[in-house]
This record gives sequence, C-alpha cells and structure tokens, in this order.
Amino acid sequence: MPSLASDMPATDVVARGILCRLGAVVGFSFMSAMLKLASLRGMNAPELVFWRSTFSLPVVLAWVLRRYSLEILRPNNVMAHVSRSAIGLASMTATFQALILLPLGDATTINFTAPLFATILSFVLLKEPVGRHRWAAVLVGFVGVIIVAHPSGAGLPLLGVAIALAAAVGQASVTITLRRLQRSEHVGAIVFWFAVAGILVGGLLMPVFGHAHETTAFVLVALGGLAGGTAQLLMTASLRAPVSAVTPFDYLQMVGALLFGWLFFATMPTAATLGGAALIAGSGLYTAVREHRLRRRSAPAVLPAA
Repeated sequence: MPSLASDMPATDVVARGILCRLGAVVGFSFMSAMLKLASLRGMNAPELVFWRSTFSLPVVLAWVLRRYSLEILRPNNVMAHVSRSAIGLASMTATFQALILLPLGDATTINFTAPLFATILSFVLLKEPVGRHRWAAVLVGFVGVIIVAHPSGAGLPLLGVAIALAAAVGQASVTITLRRLQRSEHVGAIVFWFAVAGILVGGLLMPVFGHAHETTAFVLVALGGLAGGTAQLLMTASLRAPVSAVTPFDYLQMVGALLFGWLFFATMPTAATLGGAALIAGSGLYTAVREHRLRRRSAPAVLPAA
C-alpha cells in the first residue's frame, strides 16, 4: 500500500502542495544559479550531475531519518525507478549543458516548454485526445521559444537552444513517470534512488570527464546540490495535490532565474526574453487550466446519498 496516503482535508492537501511547490521553485532557481557559477569555473555537465547528486543525497537521508525510517527506501517497483532515473538523468545532463551554453534566464525560460511537450507526448504515446485549443497553446508556446532564441539576429546559440528543448522533453516524460511511480513508492524512495543513480552513472563518467577544480567550484556545486536535493523533495511531495493546482506556480522559476541572473551575472533580460517568456508561460498556464476543466467535465457526477 502506498505510504503517501493521507487523511488530510482536500483544502489542506492543496495548500501544502502549493507551499511545497513554491519552496521547490526557490530551491531550483538557486541551484541553477550555483551550478551556472560552477560551470564558469570549469565544471562540465557530467561533473555537475555527479556532484549535484552527491551533495543532494545527505539532504534526502537526513529528511528520511528525521521523519520516517530507512524502511521506506525499499523499492516496490525496481524497473520503474530505473526508467525514471534514466529519463531524469538524461534530462538533467541536458539541462546543465544548456545552463553552460545559455544565459541563466534564457535557459530556464526555454526549459518551461516541458508542459507543451507533455501535451504532445500524451497525444503521441498515450493516445489522449488533444483539442484545437491545446494545440493552439502549444503553437503559441513554440512561437515564444523562437522569440527568445531570435535566430535571425545575434541571438542565442542554436545548439544551446536545441539542448534546452531536449531537456524539456525529458522533463515532460519525468512528470508522467513520477505520477505513476508515486502510486507505489514513497517520496523519499523516489528522490533517494534518483540521487543514487546520479552518483553511480556520474561516477562511471568521472574518469573520462572529471577534472581538478578550485575550492570555490566545489563550494558552489555543493550549495547547488543541497538546494537541488531539497527542491526535489518538495517538488515530488507537492504532487500529492492535484497537478493543476501546483504546476502554475512553476513559472515563478522564470522570475527567480531572471533575478539570480541579475544578482550573480549582472545580466538584464532582453525584450525578446521577456516577450517569449510571457508567451511560453501563458500557453503553459492555459494548457493547465484547460486540462483541469476537461477533467472536471469528464468526471462522473456524485449522487447525493438517499
């Protein structure tokens, strides 16, 4: 039986889910800024994956030992963890490479095409019906990407944009996988085994990609790992609430990225970045609201007790 079951009132579940999601937004924004700074000191993407996973693991273990026990880490569906970890690590590597190649705000903005790709994947893989309104939202979102990239002028490197889009595809797949995985696995187990997978895979790559770095680089990546581990726990825990209630708050991460970009890198967002971000966020929010309404309409009516 899943250990995520809760007898809290629905309103409390939603409120707690929103608070968790907001905490995750702050954590991921700070993590991205720290890892971007570490990359400027020579860290490459495989190294960032390894050290981010390594430094996030103590956060997960401390949380598990304080609130539960090591028993919750026992996996009930090993292959589901393997699948989630494989997709997640590929997406994480692409995300970090995009951070290296692109300004922080632009990389984060393009990354938020993930909900648009989730719509496409639900149509292609799950054969879910997608109406013209949602297809229009997807089109508007990708127009936003083109505006952010502005390839006709002195815009962003197209390789960085392509890698950021690939990372978004991976994150869309992870979201679907997490929803399924939470039916049988504890939040702590999901995050713990993902961190372990990152350490194992990253450790195998370190002899090839690992290099010596100054102490500052390790301090930055340690801060990023701690923030990322905390944010991962909060994000996964937030999914106890309905997805439509929590995912709209993800777009605040764009604001966080622009703020940290200004604080740490003295980069001001361009008009193209702001305009494209508005289209991407608007299309994603419209898709979330539309899906929520469709689910409510398709839900069977509950008859009052006689």
